Amino acid sequence: MMMITRKDLYYISSANSIMDLLGLLLKLVLDTSVSWARMFVALGVSVALSIAAGVWMATSSKAEKLMLPVVDVLQTIPILAFFPFAIYIFVAVLPGYIGINAAVVFLIITSMVWNMILGVYESIKTIPKELAEVARLYHFDIWRRLRRIYMPACFPRLVEQSILSWSIGLFYLVTSEIFSIGNKNYQVGYGIGPELIKLAQIGGGYYLLGLGVFIAFVILTRFLFFRPLEKYATKYTRQRAQAPKPKLEKRMITWLETALPRRKVEFDEKGFLIDSGGAAPRKPAVRRRVIKVSTLYTALGAMILLVMAYVIASSPTLRGYEIAAFIALAATFARVWLAFLVTLAIAVPVCVYIVFMSKRTSQYMLLFQIVASVPATVLLPAIALAIGGGALHGEVVAFIIFLLSGIWYVIFSVVASVKTLPSNIFEAQKTFGIKGWNAWKNIYLKAIVPGLITGAMTGIAAEWNASIVAEYFTSTGITGSTNILSSVGIGIGKLLDLSLAAGNSGLGLMVIALLNLVVMILLVNTFVWKRFYNRIASVYR
Repeated sequence: MMMITRKDLYYISSANSIMDLLGLLLKLVLDTSVSWARMFVALGVSVALSIAAGVWMATSSKAEKLMLPVVDVLQTIPILAFFPFAIYIFVAVLPGYIGINAAVVFLIITSMVWNMILGVYESIKTIPKELAEVARLYHFDIWRRLRRIYMPACFPRLVEQSILSWSIGLFYLVTSEIFSIGNKNYQVGYGIGPELIKLAQIGGGYYLLGLGVFIAFVILTRFLFFRPLEKYATKYTRQRAQAPKPKLEKRMITWLETALPRRKVEFDEKGFLIDSGGAAPRKPAVRRRVIKVSTLYTALGAMILLVMAYVIASSPTLRGYEIAAFIALAATFARVWLAFLVTLAIAVPVCVYIVFMSKRTSQYMLLFQIVASVPATVLLPAIALAIGGGALHGEVVAFIIFLLSGIWYVIFSVVASVKTLPSNIFEAQKTFGIKGWNAWKNIYLKAIVPGLITGAMTGIAAEWNASIVAEYFTSTGITGSTNILSSVGIGIGKLLDLSLAAGNSGLGLMVIALLNLVVMILLVNTFVWKRFYNRIASVYR
């Protein structure tokens, strides 16, 4: 009779442990692969939507007046506001996991698409007017304009915004792959977001393994997908920058004359098109008066305020909702701006060092892009564990999430803005040996201000979006037990989370909270950021 020794038991248990570890590793790879498939589908749809909406906004004054304020507001509204649409549109219509996966993709799109639309819009608005006039003169259809004019103009910016949108989508991956209203939870069958939260409850070693797989996918995506796209976009942008605009216009006109030899394109000294045979210059069409975007912001905010005032005045319950929403909004406002001030204190010296003092700018930026792609929501269990307990545990966790959500926007925007400065600024600094406070006052701060304003606008919008995670996040619906990872005393993000969890009884409070958030966004954009941006633009013009 064969005896099983203690040594044999050790080898058997070791073999079982290795097999369990390999099985967990394969499951993590499968979960991450499925999540990445959803991300790529959402990215593809976002690219298509951004091209369609951006081109429409840039080429139609009516669409511009209508959509620009709406897009600007929607990019700041937390993804939680789209949960009811995901449930009532996709889950209720499509069967089983098909509807749930469609809803998850929809939620990721709502976090990706807005800044891509604005990127396409801004790129097409800078197209030389002569090219647009030539295309209109020869009756280009929309597909030829898109292929010959619009896509070459917006492609570099679209790639840049796609990289940023990918990071934003990863941030909301956890909250997208499991969503709920009331006591109804909807979770995907495979997904790395919920899996990481589960592993964090089981043990630190399992969570670190899952985090390692996630980071490996982030790095591979960066080097195998976005890096080649970015290099191509950089090369394309450099080629366009080296070719002067008259040469670019001449090549376009030459192509038109080759395609349509019977028509000759000429311009008079004022830049007006002269049709074939030296005809009289065609006067440009009379431009209709375009309402300023700031006026639309003010009008939209005033309309919402009037509706809110009328509805709230007619109901004591709604008055209570309004008081609660206003106090919660004020608390989150204070947290967001505190995190932003700390962001400035960190980002400004870091950006100045990277751009003006370091010789390894590209290496630093690549490292930052990889680190920024690891979302704070994935790191939340580790952050909550590292902070430990205490009375201020929730506030400290919320502050870190807010900080990590906004700081990368500021850094990337400042570095990208400084790269476009004339090279003679850097040469003058070296030639005259400008250092110390003089360099900070006369070169560094003036150089980073335009990018700082743009980064601040997008960074603070990201912090408002992150409030639903920073101010309240639990593992309910993921692990089956309630484990609060982050929670503050009061805040608009927590209020939205709790009102959504209350189901139909909390939808009224949720709507009031969202209306307050929209009004605040409109007011800040109109009276703060628009004024800052216009002032900076007039100084640097």
